[in-house]
Amino acid sequence: MTTAHFYCQYCTASLLGKKYVLKDDSPYCVTCYDRVFSNYCEECKKPIESDSKDLCYKDRHWHEGCFKCTKCNHSLVEKPFAAKDERLLCTECYSNECSSKCFHCKRTIMPGLTGAKFICFQDSQWHSECFNCGKCSVSLVGKGFLTQNKEIFCQKCGSGMDTDI
Repeated sequence: MTTAHFYCQYCTASLLGKKYVLKDDSPYCVTCYDRVFSNYCEECKKPIESDSKDLCYKDRHWHEGCFKCTKCNHSLVEKPFAAKDERLLCTECYSNECSSKCFHCKRTIMPGLTGAKFICFQDSQWHSECFNCGKCSVSLVGKGFLTQNKEIFCQKCGSGMDTDI
């Protein structure tokens, strides 16, 4: 490198014996580089300077310490996450907020998991292990059933009731 390359491309200050950053084959003093090229953090709105990690998702930037779930505030660094309405959520918060809930137990139904099964009936969903008779608790998966006031019953327990179907 010739002596001419030891000057900051922006302010022309000498870089001899100083830290500098190379961008597009041009040297910049740290101060100029941070001022001219730093992205601004979505969370704290401060510049992400050259001595910090710049975490980027869809042209948005965060400091490493600011890259957190918007709901539970846990770090998302090197963890799976999802985006909903421009908010970043850890997988647990995303599942709790966006996934269907079981009509019986009200817990999240996790579609897509290997072996995960659920039942859909009349705009409601159940875990397969929760799809049971409301009286005797026998599993109704793959069996005929009756309904009354949004409860489900096996044919034995439901016989004689005024049913919805």
